[in-house]
Amino acid sequence: MSKKIAIVIPVCNEKGNITLMADALCNVMNTLLYDYSITFVDDGSNDGTIETLKETALLNNKVFYISLSRNFGHQNALKAGLDLSDADAVISMDGDLQHPPELIPELIKHWEAGNDIVYTIRKDHQEIPMMKRKTSNMFYNLMNRLSDIELEAGTADFRLMDKRVVNICRTFNEMDLFWRGLVKWIGFTQVGIEYEPAERKFGESKYTYKKMMQFALRGITSFSIKPLSIAIYLGFTFSILSLLYIPYTIYALFFGHAINGWASVIVTIAFFGGLQLMILGIIGMYLGKLFIQSKQRPHYVIKESNLS
Repeated sequence: MSKKIAIVIPVCNEKGNITLMADALCNVMNTLLYDYSITFVDDGSNDGTIETLKETALLNNKVFYISLSRNFGHQNALKAGLDLSDADAVISMDGDLQHPPELIPELIKHWEAGNDIVYTIRKDHQEIPMMKRKTSNMFYNLMNRLSDIELEAGTADFRLMDKRVVNICRTFNEMDLFWRGLVKWIGFTQVGIEYEPAERKFGESKYTYKKMMQFALRGITSFSIKPLSIAIYLGFTFSILSLLYIPYTIYALFFGHAINGWASVIVTIAFFGGLQLMILGIIGMYLGKLFIQSKQRPHYVIKESNLS
């Protein structure tokens, strides 16, 4: 009995890419000696993606779909696909065709060589805006400095995981999922390979700078409490720096440039107010994660699916 490969693809408003993606994957997988399935996880699309998925599934018995009741986010949609997979290995990838299906045979080759996880590292070409490249590198540098895991710059959600790893992934119940970090944290035998992203065929990227920032904060706070330690050091540092305002305050008092007591009060309030708000924000972020986790809500809600 041949082993089975499951390909899991979270999608949101990718109507134009569904058929192209399914055809490209089938063309690659049909050259390999493996049974396979392609599962699209519709993460609350509103452009007719689910209708296209249903039509594609009727025409191709290798294509399956999971439709979530609303948009739960890429990482939760990915978990839905992992939870419902039953293969010997699972390949996760994006649905915009920027993760090249042609790389799949190489992923499988490394898996056959004994690696439990085969992850990919994006090689940015010059066409990518410099700002995006800089912010991406900044994120990985911060992540590596502030956490106990080491992520290579450009690490993507395009990876192959052995069934043993997928079974462990199913047990995770933390609400703020960050798969790139979790997969690295799991351990096992891992190997990374580089790839060059292809051009997006249809639609627009869902990762705005705002979402990239939120993603970065999620990753850092999910794997480190060092920001809390930094808040303590900042408290000491700024308290010492505030001593530099003393000469100005004395000067203002003696030369009549300020009302008696005004300068010292304003400086003190502004400094300590800003410092406290910053530290409270850091603490509040961690408390918020605990609050959301305590509710024990599911990561996703499935509206419909053609998976048995």
